[in-house]
Amino acid sequence: MKTIYDIQQLLKKFGTFIYIGDRLADLELMEEEIKELHQSQCMTNEDYQMAILLLRSEAARERDRQKGRE
Repeated sequence: MKTIYDIQQLLKKFGTFIYIGDRLADLELMEEEIKELHQSQCMTNEDYQMAILLLRSEAARERDRQKGRE
């Protein structure tokens, strides 16, 4: 798992499609869904850790972008 797109494809396999229209909200909701999948033992620890790392780093970038616009 290397990109946000990969995470979206993983979630899609479980029937979860996330699009709210707000990029930051989308990323936060994806993180919650990934946590649920991990707790249900539907994904490995390695995939879980990589997904959380990707989502949090992308969320931080998005927050920086939003601060730059203000």
